[in-house]
Amino acid sequence: MSVPYWVQDAVFYQIFPDRFANGDPKNDPPNVQAWGSPPTTSNFMGGDLRGIINHFDYLLDLGINCIYLNPIFHSPSNHRYNTSDYYKIDPKLGDMRDFKALLENAHQNNIRVILDGVFNHCGRGFFAFVDVLENQQDSAYKDWYHIKQFPVEAYTPGEATDYLAWWKIKSLPKFNTDNQQVRKYILDVARYWIAQGADGWRLDVPNEIDDDGFWGEFRQAVKEVNPDAYLVGEIWDQEPRWVGDDHFDGLMNYPVRKALLDVLTSSSADMSQFASNIESNLRVYKRENTFAMFVPMGSHDTERLLTILEGDIGKAKLAFLFQFAFPGAPAIYYGDEIGMMGGKDPGCRGSFPWDRNQWDTELHAWLKQLIVMRKRLPVLRRGNYQQILVDNRRRFFAFARTLGDSAVLVLLNLGATRRHVRIKVDSLGWEDGRILHSLLEQEELIVSGDSATVTIPPWSGKWFT
Repeated sequence: MSVPYWVQDAVFYQIFPDRFANGDPKNDPPNVQAWGSPPTTSNFMGGDLRGIINHFDYLLDLGINCIYLNPIFHSPSNHRYNTSDYYKIDPKLGDMRDFKALLENAHQNNIRVILDGVFNHCGRGFFAFVDVLENQQDSAYKDWYHIKQFPVEAYTPGEATDYLAWWKIKSLPKFNTDNQQVRKYILDVARYWIAQGADGWRLDVPNEIDDDGFWGEFRQAVKEVNPDAYLVGEIWDQEPRWVGDDHFDGLMNYPVRKALLDVLTSSSADMSQFASNIESNLRVYKRENTFAMFVPMGSHDTERLLTILEGDIGKAKLAFLFQFAFPGAPAIYYGDEIGMMGGKDPGCRGSFPWDRNQWDTELHAWLKQLIVMRKRLPVLRRGNYQQILVDNRRRFFAFARTLGDSAVLVLLNLGATRRHVRIKVDSLGWEDGRILHSLLEQEELIVSGDSATVTIPPWSGKWFT
C-alpha cells in the first residue's frame, strides 16, 4: 500500500476544539468559562465545530490545506481523550450535522480533515466499562479490559490497581485488544468515520498497543474504505518500525522538532550534532514515509513554541523558516502563528484570541508568506534534501532542496552574531555569474566562481533560488 500522494503537499493546522472558536453558544455547558479564561485541566471555554466553520475564512487566508482535530467524540473532559461514545460527536461541540457541514466546507475548499483516534483506552463512561462497573465479574465485557481483581473500583482516589489504565489513571481504562470483539469494535469505528468523509486518523499513543497485527488490520480496514486516507502515529522517538505497510504512513516528527529547539535555546548546542540528528531522521525511513511525516513546532502536549523561545519572535520566525523548508508536512498548532504563549498542558491549551490587537501580526504575516512559497514551489515539498554547510564556530547551517533543475538554498544563522558567510553552490548547478533571488525579501546575490557570499543577521534565515 502506498502513502497518500497528497500528504507531502499538506500544510496542517491543529485545532483543540474547545479552544478555537465558540460558534454556537446554545451547546455550551452550564459551567462554561469566559473566553480567554486561564486554561485548566477541567474547564470549558465553549469552542465547537460551528466555531471552526464560522472562521473558515481565517484558515483559508492563512493558507493551510489540512486540519487535524483533537478528539471530537462524546466525552466528559475538555480534551476528550477519555471517550464515552465513539459514534457520537460530543454535544458540547455540536452534532453530526455540524460535522458534516465542517467536512463539506473543508472539501469544497480542497482542505482535508483528519481525526484523533484514541483506541488504547476509553473513558469510564464507555458502555463496556460501565457494564463492568455495574456487573463486576458477571459482566459480559470484563474481557474487554485487563482486570486484575474484583471488585473493580474506578471512582475511589488514587491510581488504578485493579485494572490496567493509561499511566494508571483511573479514568482511562486500557482496552484488551487481544480480544476479537474489541478489535472488531475499534476497526468498525475506524471504518465508520472514514466512510463519513474524514480523511485520516492521527493515532494516540499507538505504541501502547504494541501489536503489529492489530495495526496491520487497522491500516487495511481504513485503506479499504479510502486508499488515500492518511494514518499518522504519535510516536515521540525515531522508530522506523512504526511506518510502512503494517503500520502508519508517517509519524509526528518530534525528534526533528527537538533537534531544532535544542540549537535555538542553547548557545552551546553543536551544529554538527544538529546536522547529524536531522539527517539520521531522513535516512532511517523510506523516502515516501519521510515525506509523509507530520512535522510540528508545537502541539497540545508541549509548551508553546514562543514560550520555549522566551518570547523571541526572531527565533520563532527562524523555527518556522526551517520547518517549512524541511521534508515532511509542516504543522501549525492553533495560535502559534499569532504568537500565543503557554506552558505545558493545560497552559498550552488556551483559547484563541480573535481580537487582532492581541496578535503578533509580524509572525502571522511571516507564516502566510512561508505557506505561499511552499505551495508555489514543488521543490520545497518534494525536493531532495542536500546538506550544504555546517559551521560550528559561527553557528551557521545551510541545506538545499533540489528537484530536477530547481533548487532552494536554505540558510540559518543560529547564533547571536551577524554573519558574513561564503557558501559553495556549485553542487546546485549554480555557476559563475548566476543571480540568486531571495524568496522572502528583496535581495539578490551573484555567484562568483563556485560560491555566493551572504550577510545574515543574528537568529535569522533566508531562502534563495
